[in-house]
Amino acid sequence: MIRGTYKVILLNSILIDQMIIDLRSDTITKPTPQMLEAMMNASVGDDVYGEDPTVKALEQKAAALFNKEAAMFCASGTMTNQIAIKCFTNPLEEVICDEGAHVYYYEGGGIAFNSAASTRTIKGNRGIFTPQHVLDNINKNDIHHPKTSLVVIENTANRGGGHCWELAEMQAIARTCKENNLFLHLDGARIFNAIIAKGYSTADVGNCFDGISICLSKGLGTPVGSVLLGTHSFIEKAKRIRKVMGGGWRQAGFLAAAGIYALDHHVNRLTEDHQRAKAIEECLQHCGFVKSILPVETNIVVFELIDTVTESVFIAKMKENGVLCSSPGKQQIRFVTHLDFTDEQMDVLLKKLKVIAC
Repeated sequence: MIRGTYKVILLNSILIDQMIIDLRSDTITKPTPQMLEAMMNASVGDDVYGEDPTVKALEQKAAALFNKEAAMFCASGTMTNQIAIKCFTNPLEEVICDEGAHVYYYEGGGIAFNSAASTRTIKGNRGIFTPQHVLDNINKNDIHHPKTSLVVIENTANRGGGHCWELAEMQAIARTCKENNLFLHLDGARIFNAIIAKGYSTADVGNCFDGISICLSKGLGTPVGSVLLGTHSFIEKAKRIRKVMGGGWRQAGFLAAAGIYALDHHVNRLTEDHQRAKAIEECLQHCGFVKSILPVETNIVVFELIDTVTESVFIAKMKENGVLCSSPGKQQIRFVTHLDFTDEQMDVLLKKLKVIAC
């Protein structure tokens, strides 16, 4: 009996040593057994014909959450963002956003390609900017300049280390946009992380924006999908653009069922991801390879390496130790906690961070 117990302990130790801990992004999660069950039991139809009942249920649920009239289920947050920008702008107009905004930095030049619009970037504070920033970047009515028509904010700010907007900050931007006849769109790829961290409501958020993109496949853990929210007329226009982009899909209810399950069961648990990210931050404060750390608010940890350690060397060293991470910039490393990052993995990670030498 003792021998058998020893073998089990030894086997568990070996499995832990061989464990791959993937902290590159919260997009790498897989559906839980309960989510898979909801997907397999979904009632479906042809969504291009508007006949998928589960897609309709997801869209109605998401719209109601954020106090919007209508919604449209899409394959990705990039698609919902780019459709929204296309809806809110005309060719030769301009979009204001932060210099690190996902719509500008990570969407492949889509604003220029899809909308024939230019971009005016703001150097904000970790992705957050002020009404004065907006006012300073509205073009005057002059044929030499594109017409400013849209402001986009990202909450949480990915390149800002998961930094969150305060509700009052969003409301102030919304007032400025309304006073200057500008549309305001929210890239809410991780908006539920911000809601959990800051305590404002989905309706509070919804009331600030003309268009909202919410992602289901990051912290909420679905396999794919984002939802675009707005007025009935905005969504009707958005459906035409989605079709042109090749985004019409058929029995999408299997995927929409995962979104419904996630909204019902995976929002409040984001607190766990935030707590684990804070614990990683605390550990890193005592690691010799760390030069500085962006304050952790949600599930993203971004830190700067000391000058003698490059990001490529550090990433390779972590991979040797069974940990996958990424670099958002020169000398920077990013860890992202998520649904599939367990307490057991957390213990292993912290031990490895304490002993690693680059």
